[in-house]
Amino acid sequence: MKNVGTVDRVLRILVGLGVLSLFFLLEGGVKYVGLLGLAVLLTGLAGSCLMYRVMGFNTCKR
Repeated sequence: MKNVGTVDRVLRILVGLGVLSLFFLLEGGVKYVGLLGLAVLLTGLAGSCLMYRVMGFNTCKR
């Protein structure tokens, strides 16, 4: 069930790609923080967010 609207999805994809790029730009153990961007990117691509569902949010117009 989709609960992430269009603007929200675009922002999640852009932010996810930006944070994920840190994985390739940073060195040492701190570079793994960039993998958090993967979760944000995947929720944007899928259009569904588990935390939105738990909290009852829905930015998707229906």
